[in-house]
Amino acid sequence: MYIFATIFKDSRNRIVMKILVCISKVPDTTAKIAFTDNNSKFSQENVPFIINPTDEWYALVRALELKEQAGAGAVTVINVGPADNEQIIRKALAVGADDAVRINAGEDVEPFFVASQIANYAKGKGYDIIFTGKETISYNSFAVGGMLAELLDLPFVSQATKIDMEGGKGIVHREIEGGEEVVEVSLPFLIAAQKGMAEQRIPNMKGIMSARTKTLEVVESIAVDTYSKIAHYEMPPAKSACKMIPADNMDMLVEMLKKKEKVI
Repeated sequence: MYIFATIFKDSRNRIVMKILVCISKVPDTTAKIAFTDNNSKFSQENVPFIINPTDEWYALVRALELKEQAGAGAVTVINVGPADNEQIIRKALAVGADDAVRINAGEDVEPFFVASQIANYAKGKGYDIIFTGKETISYNSFAVGGMLAELLDLPFVSQATKIDMEGGKGIVHREIEGGEEVVEVSLPFLIAAQKGMAEQRIPNMKGIMSARTKTLEVVESIAVDTYSKIAHYEMPPAKSACKMIPADNMDMLVEMLKKKEKVI
């Protein structure tokens, strides 16, 4: 299956870009995490939720910048989840997205399900670029972007720190082990953004007010076979006590590292 996209120009000869940004709802990093049902479910009690930072700060903001640089176009945000997620979707609209889509689904959805829902929605809609964040801070699985690109048969650039458009192509900088790689990719393509791609935008009052009236389309999810599920959760081990060693007692430090910690 192939998707073809064309960079159009409007009556003022401005490039018109059509961009889709995938966003996730995640617990705030300051939240106290707990599990229920014999550690098989994540407890949402008293947990504040936010847009996944790499989705908002880097993917969404850079998408908005590209639209602004082109002079015309549209940025749509898409989320897979229940009605409760509309709070974070409205935040994305306040940041500057033109419209939004929520694919109706439950809370506990695994990556292939999410990718399949977004792919089903995006097919045939002519998006020039699809953005995801590098990974979610909740599970750090780094899975949806690659799966989505495969389902849509699109070129995929991961670990991206910079993108510029030149002559209808994307010039993308991405992190690799020990350095940086610069790739050229033709539209349409999918990109997973990370730190360095853009700077966080804080919604202003005008953005917050306009977000209330922007379009938020709700689409029912499709039936999808899933291939993974969460068996149980575990909390990280408690930190051990910190042993302070006098700065002038180097022999004691060396002895402890050698015999107790066995690292030298």
